[in-house]
Amino acid sequence: MASTGMERASGADADRTGRNVSDGAGMILLGLCAAWSLISAAAHDGRPEGMLLAVLATAAGCAAGRMSGALLPVAAPCAGAAAALVLAVTMPGPLPGPAYAAPLGQAGAVAALLALATGALCCAAWATPVPGMRPLLWLMAGAVVPAGALLGSPGGCAAGGAVLLCSVAAGSMPYRGAGLAGLAVVAGVAVGAVWGLASGVLPGGCAAEFTERIGPYRVGLWGRAVRLAREAPVWGVGPGRFGTPGDPAGRPHSAPLQLLAEQGVVGALLLAAVFGWVLHALWRAARPTPVVLTAGAALTALAVIASVGDALSFTTVTAGAGLLAGWATARPWDEEERVPRTEPLPRQEPVG
Repeated sequence: MASTGMERASGADADRTGRNVSDGAGMILLGLCAAWSLISAAAHDGRPEGMLLAVLATAAGCAAGRMSGALLPVAAPCAGAAAALVLAVTMPGPLPGPAYAAPLGQAGAVAALLALATGALCCAAWATPVPGMRPLLWLMAGAVVPAGALLGSPGGCAAGGAVLLCSVAAGSMPYRGAGLAGLAVVAGVAVGAVWGLASGVLPGGCAAEFTERIGPYRVGLWGRAVRLAREAPVWGVGPGRFGTPGDPAGRPHSAPLQLLAEQGVVGALLLAAVFGWVLHALWRAARPTPVVLTAGAALTALAVIASVGDALSFTTVTAGAGLLAGWATARPWDEEERVPRTEPLPRQEPVG
């Protein structure tokens, strides 16, 4: 009995150590993202403020999510979902100017906020210990999906519906590793399709179909980003230097392609590494598997949206992504109480 308790305690200590190593690796990756943006900006007289703000918002959101998720694992995601919905509703409309330029970023931000709100409510539904609250939370999460149509965001409606379906399916998935691996494949396919369309690798029929749905102007921006990346593959052209004076579109409206053009292959690989770290942190999280897979689905939906839009240029979106990741990887405060005693109880000597 004592040896079994010691083995369990040793396993718990090893798992805790692994999570600490994963957290440290994540902070190092975020620091490298900030450092590389500064290096690339110094090499080409760029403006790294946007990247630095995104890194700061993500790190702060993750820290706040860890703390609030440990204290209020149900109330904190519900409050975050409500805030995301308010931000999506009050998002400023398209700016005056050509109709082909300004609406791209706003639509991506609204869709991302709706996907994150749906994921937060689904996480709260899986985490609540009160059975009577679960149907109400599921109903609230389901109500976010048609909200995308009311806000004029079909992408947000589709993303919220996908997150909701993945969350329902997560309840019957015994192993989180397979689910997270599938989500990584989905994100990789989305990024690969965008790169293939921008570089002209896709077959003519597929390219024509995607171009018609996405819009030739945006696809043209993607092609321009790929051309810039080929001119400076390692360093990029510098953060904030994609747009030219008088150009109404200062971004290619694709986070991977923007980093590829402005910060080279290193910047794009660092972005992929951060996403991989998030999935690894979810895999090692102490939360139930449905909570972990739901958060992973919402963050994957955000990755897909960011591949075809300008969502990550909004601080509210990057902070919301960090919050959701923090809620899903928070460690319960009573974790230490569930660890078995590492030493056997002292032997009682008979009296008399």
